[in-house]
Amino acid sequence: MLTLAQHNVFRFIQDFIYQHSYAPTTAEIAEGIGIQSRGVVHRYLKALADAEYIELVPQRKRNIRIIKQESTDLSLPILGKIAAGQPIEAVRDNETVEVTSLFMSPGRYALRVQGDSMLDEGIHDGDIIICQEAKYAENGQIVVALVDEESATLKRLQRNPDNSITLFPANSNHQPQVYSSDRVRIQGIFVGLVRISGR
Repeated sequence: MLTLAQHNVFRFIQDFIYQHSYAPTTAEIAEGIGIQSRGVVHRYLKALADAEYIELVPQRKRNIRIIKQESTDLSLPILGKIAAGQPIEAVRDNETVEVTSLFMSPGRYALRVQGDSMLDEGIHDGDIIICQEAKYAENGQIVVALVDEESATLKRLQRNPDNSITLFPANSNHQPQVYSSDRVRIQGIFVGLVRISGR
């Protein structure tokens, strides 16, 4: 069974070959998954080869050949709609929700929420949020922001004309936070969440 990191590398290789019709180099893989060490990439490739997901062809720069053709996508069936208000008729849908890309795409990571400042966005204390690594975000996006290189917070981003940044909570019990732009570093963008029942 592949580790999460190995799966991310395999998925990147699959996507790269699909887009370009040739295999990526180790440098392209390192850049694509957001690391600098080609040695680490080589270890991932060896693990994938040992697991018989890929073959490493000797004497070639683009030496990766995929040999495991089964899909790595994981999906769950959407069986219908469920009422959170008045009951509705249960009608089975023929849809699925693809969960692999939510959890296991390159650059994804998870954080556990502490506090209620984003409650009105449906993000509760104890939820596990899924984020995409990013150094820049657009106005209005919910971001993981590092303030003064010390404390990370989840807020909605607003870049102001005076070069300051406002981090907006989604709870009227909390006040917006305004900082000069040099005090805030974007670390990720919120893409989804997981809530475990009974926490």
